[in-house]
Amino acid sequence: MSQIVLATDGSPFSDAAARFIVDGKLLQPGFTVHVVHVTPDVTGGVRAFVNKETIDAWHNEESGKAMASVCAIFESAGVPFERHALHGFAPEKIMGLAKSVGADAIVMGTHGRGSFFDAVLGSVAGRVLALAPCPVIMVKAEKSAR
Repeated sequence: MSQIVLATDGSPFSDAAARFIVDGKLLQPGFTVHVVHVTPDVTGGVRAFVNKETIDAWHNEESGKAMASVCAIFESAGVPFERHALHGFAPEKIMGLAKSVGADAIVMGTHGRGSFFDAVLGSVAGRVLALAPCPVIMVKAEKSAR
């Protein structure tokens, strides 16, 4: 069985990527989707005042919210999936998950802001695309979904 990693940020762009998988336009049936959301690590200043359990609960809550819509899309379509709530540097965590599950592909929605904004702000998708251990499929949402 093939393993597909879908990185989500909870946006309509991620929903478009999930619908792309469900529509089966490119990927063969018979795969499991590993839905991943990565929250950033909290700073040392926060850790000084907030206990680990509270920080872990925040990470899980944020990831749960971000993964909810794509998981609902997969659930309603009967596509098997697993949730992965991670925290740290997003490109590194996404690629680490892809390696650990033996992913055949990583699927990501793209905001399509352009190279200028990506150069200034950085792009998780761009970094994953450049360094991924497997093919990366970038899905751009239709204008109506933005």
